[in-house]
Amino acid sequence: MAPVTDPWAALEAAMARPAAPSSDHDLSSETPPARPGRLRPAGVLVALEEGPGGPRLYLTKRSPALKHHPGQIAFPGGKQDAGDADPTAAALREAEEEIGLARDRVALLGTLPAHETVTGFAVTPVLARVTAPFDPVPEPGEVAEVFAVPFAHVADPANYSVQARRWRGRMRHYYTVPWGPYYIWGATACILHGLADRIGR
Repeated sequence: MAPVTDPWAALEAAMARPAAPSSDHDLSSETPPARPGRLRPAGVLVALEEGPGGPRLYLTKRSPALKHHPGQIAFPGGKQDAGDADPTAAALREAEEEIGLARDRVALLGTLPAHETVTGFAVTPVLARVTAPFDPVPEPGEVAEVFAVPFAHVADPANYSVQARRWRGRMRHYYTVPWGPYYIWGATACILHGLADRIGR
């Protein structure tokens, strides 16, 4: 891929390209198990901020005390509650609660295709640019750490690999895009891989 002189322009161009929804089952050759009922809506915030070396992406390390996905790397976000108008509202609310990013400090850039998780959620990734300085404050009950990854790292498809592990009796294949001590994988890596693929076209 040719060097990108303006990553924000490349991101804007990528958002204009068509893309299909994704799923935790995309890399598996097995038929996914039947799921009763409909998927539960959720929203996550893909928050980018201009840094000294270019845009950086905010991610969280989930608390090891959580029942679901303890210790995993994730976007700030969560399920859509009754008071949320839509998944975008859920993503903004959760980002404010989880990392202290107020909604008036971001500009929405659009949404990425929904991602279906093995845990029964239809996750809408909401892309946003941080427009004012903020100091991340992890919510102690849910977030162990907030950190930033250079966007150039996750925007390069060459940094991704496919790995596998057994989950509930099935071999599950998934994307990974490690950075330093952080093992970014699963739904988070799959969503980022889809965005990287659109940027690289």
